[in-house]
Amino acid sequence: MNAEATRQVDEVRATVARLHGELTRYGLVAWTAGNISARVPGQDLMVIKPSGVDYDDLSARTMVVCDLDGVLVQGDHAPSSDTAAHAYVYREMPQVGGVVHTHSTYATAWAACGESIPCHLTAQADEFGGEIPVGPFALIGGDDIGKGIVATLTGHRSPAVLMRNHGVFTVGRDARAAVKAAVMCEDVARTAHLARVLGRPVPIPQADIDALYHRYQNVYGQRTAPANS
Repeated sequence: MNAEATRQVDEVRATVARLHGELTRYGLVAWTAGNISARVPGQDLMVIKPSGVDYDDLSARTMVVCDLDGVLVQGDHAPSSDTAAHAYVYREMPQVGGVVHTHSTYATAWAACGESIPCHLTAQADEFGGEIPVGPFALIGGDDIGKGIVATLTGHRSPAVLMRNHGVFTVGRDARAAVKAAVMCEDVARTAHLARVLGRPVPIPQADIDALYHRYQNVYGQRTAPANS
């Protein structure tokens, strides 16, 4: 790698290491489970968590670099067992810059039931644009999980998929966006579960879901002011 490529890889390694702290902060992972990856801009490379390493021991140095076939390029540790799945997503979804996997409790409970999360909440309409879908069951280790993620999310607004009997995978334009989707997915899953315990959740009409999603994605938050303002 040339100096610029090395600089980019180092920056992404630092970002991915730091973002793993968000998974523990929001209680989305247990022990060494879960992982985050990020695409290296302008290169056919990704950075991903190493396999079986404690979260307290993660750092920029322990992150590993793989190509988009999942082959180790740089690092002192074996990459995550989900590397092939992440790599498949990056190959098939060029707009994706980050992928997150968790076994967060409530969302994974929905996955264990093989059930999508219906859109009964404005926060879900904002972030996911409708239901959070269920993807197919697939064994860990190869790219079958990646194939299920891509097949489920292609043409779908949701950045999250509940892989049946497994857990949550989220995607985003970058790794931070994918982490946010994972946090919000668990929050929605918990509230949806409690709503069912209390009674029958009230559905949101599709037109209102569309309006909420448009507002949140295009209007909400701070916008960069024009240079001459």
